[in-house]
Amino acid sequence: MKKYIVTGLLVWLPLAITIWVLLWVLGLINSVFASMLAALLAVAPASLHDSIDGLRHVPGLGLVILVGGMLLTGVFVANIFGQWWLRQWDRLLSNIPIVKSIYSSVKQVSDTLFSSSGNAFREAVLVQYPHQGSWTIAFVTGKPSGEVAEALGEEHVSLYVPTTPNPTSGFFLMMPRASVRPLKMSVDAALKHIISMGVVAPEGEISADEGSARNQPG
Repeated sequence: MKKYIVTGLLVWLPLAITIWVLLWVLGLINSVFASMLAALLAVAPASLHDSIDGLRHVPGLGLVILVGGMLLTGVFVANIFGQWWLRQWDRLLSNIPIVKSIYSSVKQVSDTLFSSSGNAFREAVLVQYPHQGSWTIAFVTGKPSGEVAEALGEEHVSLYVPTTPNPTSGFFLMMPRASVRPLKMSVDAALKHIISMGVVAPEGEISADEGSARNQPG
């Protein structure tokens, strides 16, 4: 009985978690859409309030508008005119106290992570952490620069060590390049290995049991 229950759990658990994540994302999008409608109701004439309020009940409209807005924004800032407006927007937000600290930090991180020319999370490596003789997978996020690089002396790399099974939290380390062992596996394969707590083998590898089974004759 226990065996069948565990087997059934393994079948349904990935689907349940996937649905839960999707519902959370849709809930977040609907919250943003509701805030947009509330702002629109505040400035729209009273005659349009019923029509605007009726948009809340259209299924999937928030997702469509959000995706469409991001698409139009991307098309707009892809040309010289849009780039000029983007610079003016960045300059405006960079001059507002408190807002400038949050906005500039988030923008710098997002530009680094999602830039096609960046090197963030482009390489998976092995490092000894949290103590000598204990190894874990980390991701190279860049190199120390400025005063930090001068204080460290020899060549170092910046690393992100994710926790498991939730890789969105972790630790930031700066370690000597000589102490880091590069891995051939992709970042996606390394993330799967971390999230599964080592249960899912990296791509191209087989477990010891599978290997011994394949080596059995006939």
